[in-house]
Amino acid sequence: MNKSALYPLTVFLLAGSLFAADPFPFAGTWKLNITKSKFRGPNKPPKELTMVIQEQGDQGVQTNKGVAADGSPISSKFTVSRTGGELKYLEGGPPAGTSIVLAKMKADARSADFTTMRDGRVIGTSHAVLSDDGKTITSTVKGTDAQGKAFETVDVFDRM
Repeated sequence: MNKSALYPLTVFLLAGSLFAADPFPFAGTWKLNITKSKFRGPNKPPKELTMVIQEQGDQGVQTNKGVAADGSPISSKFTVSRTGGELKYLEGGPPAGTSIVLAKMKADARSADFTTMRDGRVIGTSHAVLSDDGKTITSTVKGTDAQGKAFETVDVFDRM
């Protein structure tokens, strides 16, 4: 996986948590707060990133649009069951052989853990939490890139 693909991967890792709650507090438009977010390792922050999250029955639909650090576009759209399972991409997606699965829902419905695998091997985990006031999502993502280099991001998204 090249470095420009790493940041979008953190967005994909965040996705599982966004469809966890009932009622659906994650629905809405979210903008990455780059100044509050932290990037360690080979990940470079994007220039901008917006997520739109919609509820459609027992599924959530997430659309990501933005500009990567190198100026390339970030664009993806996928669905995931609110009860867990693998993300289904409608547009964009991670590199071939990579799957992202909502692994565990938390009892409080404002947080979730999930796992990203590549060729059957875990390459990343994420823990995401919606703030009590419903205005901020904070996601801690840890993993390794294709060269075995560790990365960690703390992505902070503000509700728009």
